[in-house]
Order: sequence, then structure tokens, then C-alpha cells
Amino acid sequence: MSGVEPLPPNARLLHIGPHKSGTTAVQGAFHQARERLADHGITYIGKGLHPVRPVQAITGRGPMLGEPAAATRDWENLVAEVAATGDQRAVISSEFFADADEDAVRRVVSDLGDNVHVVVTLRPLGKVLAAQWQQYVQNGIRDPFDEWLDIMFNRPHERPNSAFWRRHQQGEIVTRWANAVGPENLTVICVDDSDPRMLMSAFEGLLDLPEGFLVPDDSQANRSLTHAEAELVRSFNQQFKAGSWPTGLYASHIRRGAVKRMKVAYKPTRHDQAIRTPEWALERAAKIGSEAAETITALGVRVVGDLELLSQYPSGRAGTPDPDVAVPPQAAAQALMGVVAASAKQSAVRPKKPTRVDDRPLREVTARQLARELLARGVRKARRGRNRILRSRGGSSS
Repeated sequence: MSGVEPLPPNARLLHIGPHKSGTTAVQGAFHQARERLADHGITYIGKGLHPVRPVQAITGRGPMLGEPAAATRDWENLVAEVAATGDQRAVISSEFFADADEDAVRRVVSDLGDNVHVVVTLRPLGKVLAAQWQQYVQNGIRDPFDEWLDIMFNRPHERPNSAFWRRHQQGEIVTRWANAVGPENLTVICVDDSDPRMLMSAFEGLLDLPEGFLVPDDSQANRSLTHAEAELVRSFNQQFKAGSWPTGLYASHIRRGAVKRMKVAYKPTRHDQAIRTPEWALERAAKIGSEAAETITALGVRVVGDLELLSQYPSGRAGTPDPDVAVPPQAAAQALMGVVAASAKQSAVRPKKPTRVDDRPLREVTARQLARELLARGVRKARRGRNRILRSRGGSSS
């Protein structure tokens, strides 16, 4: 990209997001270009789209609902992979870095070694609010959009998602990371939605790649849910919570089953309702964005794009959320098929049903089976005691 000075050949480009700032598009482009990147002396760190578990481990962020917790070794393995790149460029991208507090930020920068250059991608907060809410809905929250907004702006320290502003107070997040790496080692990219190539071009410039090298992976499109789809999932969350179901089922059957299939297999039409944000929230967001632009300007970090975009008031997104939106039958059908597919997959890998009582959950054992098993255990225990006595006397157990 014209005007973007390339980073040194041994730089560690650390893209920290935050969420809903084009991260999935960037990660998809890097992920599918792994082999071609190697030809330019660049390694995209991790095996998947982005290294979720290692970043959760170092930031202390809990796992998504129903997913296993990360371990310290996950982060240590990532650090080792970065070190193994030697004098070549390494790219590490995960929006979950935006959850890091000051201590975690310093640890990340220290562990990754010298030549760390942080990249922060930012969009107007008014464009992020609805997208972030529906993402939280996919992780189990049950608050309607208008109530969630009231919590975020007027009671920000309350649950749910009390960490929202750690990742979306844009001036503070840039300050936090600039203090750790130095302003000269941080680039802010203000994403311009009117220019589809702008984001990819910025990363191409930073890594000295040919124009057009990075291509978004359409299969990794992380579209937001429509209002009706989000309400469908939110209503389910209420029932799921009331039923006290195992959280593992939520991860496998809802997030990776129903929601994933609905997002991939159903394409919203122009009649599907987008999630509208109340005017008062957009006004507050624009003010916060304006203050963030002033803070970032004063820091003296490198900026690609126009910081004034952060104070944008996206009037086309304004409106009152409708709690009675109807879910299109096609979308609901795809969600159901996602649950069916998840169940079928789980059944296919389910081990042979155990026959011993002590291998089964207590709720699956009848009173007669339990009595029979306890009697058998008593007989076995008595025999072991008799055998020990006989052996001590030199007798036989036959």
C-alpha cells in the first residue's frame, strides 16, 4: 500500500484486533496464503485461523461457553514457534489479545522477544455495537440488545461482559500497547468500509508483499446474525440456562452446530432485518470515538487511514430494536439441521456403551442394578479378606 513503510525483515507483527474490526478477513487471508508467505520469508503463526487457546492462556480470558480451558503450555508452544522463525518475519493475529490488561500486555511483548510491532485495526464504535452483542449472544448471554446497551454505557462494570470496554475503549487500548512497545512500534489502521482493499493493502505494505497478494477467504466469512437470528439464539439461551444443561452441549450443538450452519447455509435477503442501534447509543459511541482519535493522535503512533472515521455516526444503522422479529423458516430449518448434524457426529464417535455399573453415571443406574453391584463388591471384598488370612497361615485359597 502506498505510503506504508515495511517493517524490518525480522519483525514480529502482532495483530491484536480488536473484535469486529475485520479480523476474520485478515486471518482468513493469511491462513490460506501460508505456503506463499513462506516464499517471502514470512510465517503465519499457529495451525488454524488464529491461535485462540494460547492467547486465552496468556490474557487469562476464560474459554467460550462449553469449550475446554486453555493451559500455560499453549502459550509457551506459541512463543517457541515464534522463536523458531529466527530472522524471518512472523505474523501473530488474534482479536483476543485485545482482552489483555497491562500486566498481560507486558508479558506478551516480553515473551515474543525483540522487534515486536503491534497493529491495531479500528472501526467506528457505532458499527461495532450490534455486531459485538450478537457475538456475545452466540456465547450464551440472554440480555436483549437495548438492555445490553444500557449496561455497557450506563453500568459498565456489571455483568455480563464487564470486559467490553477493555477491548473497545479505543484510545485506552492503543495507549496500553504503545506503552509496552513504544509509539514507534505501533500502527493503527482505521478501516474504511468504502474501500474493500484498504485493510489487505495495509498489511501488504507492512510486510512488503506485492499488491493483491492477500485475498480474503470467502469460506471464512464471519457474517453477523440478523436480528431475528440473534433473537432465536437468545431465546434458546434462556431455555438452556433454565434447564441447567451441560455447557459442552452448547459448544457442540449450538455454537458449532445450529449457529454455524445457519450462518454458512442461509444467506440473508434484503427483507431480513439488520440489528438496529438506538440513536442515543450511536451518539455516545461517536463521542467516545472522537475522544479516542484525539488520544491516538497525541500518542504519535503510525496511523494508516483517517482517524476521523472513529467519530462517525452511522445513521443507516439507527433504529429501535424490535423484540418481535420473525425468524425466516429457511434460517430456522438450517439451525435445526445444524443440531441434527452435531448429534449425528457425536453418535458416530461415541464409544461402546459401558456395561459395568461403576463406568456409568449414577442417574443411568437402576436401584436393582445398584443393589446387585454393591452385593457383588461385598462378596469380592470378603473373598480378598479370606485369602489374606489363609496366606498368612500358609493355607490355600482354593
